[in-house]
Amino acid sequence: MPAAQASPKGQRTAGRKAGRKVSTARKDEIIDAAERVFASKPFPRVSMRDIAREAGISPALIYRHFADQQHLFLEAFFRGAERLMGRIDELFKVHPESGLEDASAAFISFLAENEHYFKMMTHFMLEGTVHEGLLERLNSIERSVLDRFDELFRKAGAVGDVRILSHCFFASLNGILITFRRHPGRTKEEVVSHMHRLGITLARLFAHALRTANVGP
Repeated sequence: MPAAQASPKGQRTAGRKAGRKVSTARKDEIIDAAERVFASKPFPRVSMRDIAREAGISPALIYRHFADQQHLFLEAFFRGAERLMGRIDELFKVHPESGLEDASAAFISFLAENEHYFKMMTHFMLEGTVHEGLLERLNSIERSVLDRFDELFRKAGAVGDVRILSHCFFASLNGILITFRRHPGRTKEEVVSHMHRLGITLARLFAHALRTANVGP
């Protein structure tokens, strides 16, 4: 007996779903290519032609998925931020007892392993120019990272407005990476080891302050 054919409406629905899958796959391929280019060149020197060449497509095809270079740059950064948060979440899922030292280690390890994400983050910190339509999403990602630090500080005994502590912790971790990730005369392994020691020291200073003075506005 012949199989029943889908109705025209069902065919259109299936076609749209297939089209969305292809579009999503293409966007992911473009972001992958952009990340590889951003890892090798400073953002201001990267062109859409560089990314298109890396992806093996025409620049016009990129503009079908991304309005401009900053939209593409931010999509790549959002992916990195989500992966960073995923690593921190996985740490606390597997080891619920983890604290500030563990979060410091996860943060430094991820950004040392994925330096292009760190360069993206510092670009926005230093430049501070983002399309208005993207600004809220960028702020939302930052709040999500800080929310995880808030939870750690509350678990460590902080009271009051712990967000100021999370801001200090976040800024200090980034300061370690900015200051030492290119330390002259050291191997990458030595640099990463040193940054981890600094991260542990930083976490212990915060923990000590919480124990002795119950820091928190």
